[in-house]
Amino acid sequence: MSTNIATPSVVATPRHEARTTDQPDLEFLPNLVARDHQFDYDVAIVGLGYVGLPTALSLHAAGASVLGIDVSELRLATIRNGEADLLRSDQERLAQAMQADDFTISGDSLQLSTAAAVIVCVPTPIDPYQTPDLSILRSACAMVVNAAVPGQLLILTSTTYSGCTRDLLVTPLEEGGLVVGRDINVAFSPERIDPGNDRFAHEDVPRVVGGATEGCLAAAEALLGRYARTMHGVSSLEAAEMTKLLENTFRAVNIALANEFAEACLALGIPVMDVIGAAATKPYGFMPFYPGAGVGGHCIPCDPHYLLWQLRKEHIQVPVIEQAMSEIARRPRRVVERILETLADRGKPLDGARVLVVGVSYKPDVADLRESPALEILSMLAAHGTEIGYYDPFFKSLRLKDGTEILGTSEPGLFHPDLVVLHTDHAGTDWSWLGPDDVVLDTTYRRSDLPQRVLL
Repeated sequence: MSTNIATPSVVATPRHEARTTDQPDLEFLPNLVARDHQFDYDVAIVGLGYVGLPTALSLHAAGASVLGIDVSELRLATIRNGEADLLRSDQERLAQAMQADDFTISGDSLQLSTAAAVIVCVPTPIDPYQTPDLSILRSACAMVVNAAVPGQLLILTSTTYSGCTRDLLVTPLEEGGLVVGRDINVAFSPERIDPGNDRFAHEDVPRVVGGATEGCLAAAEALLGRYARTMHGVSSLEAAEMTKLLENTFRAVNIALANEFAEACLALGIPVMDVIGAAATKPYGFMPFYPGAGVGGHCIPCDPHYLLWQLRKEHIQVPVIEQAMSEIARRPRRVVERILETLADRGKPLDGARVLVVGVSYKPDVADLRESPALEILSMLAAHGTEIGYYDPFFKSLRLKDGTEILGTSEPGLFHPDLVVLHTDHAGTDWSWLGPDDVVLDTTYRRSDLPQRVLL
């Protein structure tokens, strides 16, 4: 086990002033009576995915000793081999961290008791019926609770329903004899990591934090403040949980509106991107959102369903949110309908047509297929008898909704498509193979330079 007890290391205070220490920095545990427990690490991160790994690297870069825990040996191997899909700045941090004595990744959850703080960063997806799937989160929280020792700080970051941190951490801890706020600290701080977006450094994105008690809040702010420059405390765990739901519900509603507006503009013969660009010049009261083939990732298509699911129990209806989520779910089907219309205009039926999808990740320049609309589009086309193919340098193969594996093409021109569907426009995508007569359905609305271009 790596430790920084024997070897002095530089650790940043919440104000980012470097100081030397020969043991983990426990200043973020100011209100606990159990301060005599010996910890080997400042913080452990449970779940080393798109959120957990950058969080671990940010804390380590700020001087914290870090233990990363993931149950997937494949994920651990990917990280060790330097093959994790990260921003360039995080790739550099990972290379440095893997050479350090105070950064360890492991699949051994028993080591969690050796960390002064534990941050849970695991996925919270929805099932095919759009019902929250809490199985991964429940398992992770149970693992953390079982390993909990007096003196620790436990922080949940996974997006979930309001009250979840209390249900999965506070209650079981106290049932096991640890009094929250006296023996152990518990907080919720929603993650705000945007994969592939390098416009905002992790340190510059404010962290919202809610604590089970005022002392818990202070402890969490002190730990996360070691790398985040701005902290925003809220009144409760539930307020922090609801903050994340509002953020992503806001985006979902506005994306649904942008999609509807795009169809209205198409019907009226008005270029929607011109309209959005013009509206965005207003310095107040407007925020631009853009239409597309659908919404992917584990935030917008999933998170609002945690709120809807919780409100159903209370018999509360929120029709604006419900309609927006229905429209977002329907968007890939609208793409297929538009493919059918475009082919029909050229005398080609969907059955037997050759359709090539360009870009299948859910957003540009990331190797991320989570909830990608491309998977549903390809699956629906295959069900209609279409000859499907895709071109995306990030993925050699992918699995459709029914489990069928298909291989990507590295030479899209040899596919001889009847229709090209631009789903994700990765930077540097090679379009030299495209002929002047090739028809492109541009679901991004951004490539006016492509010949024979049609829109949703």
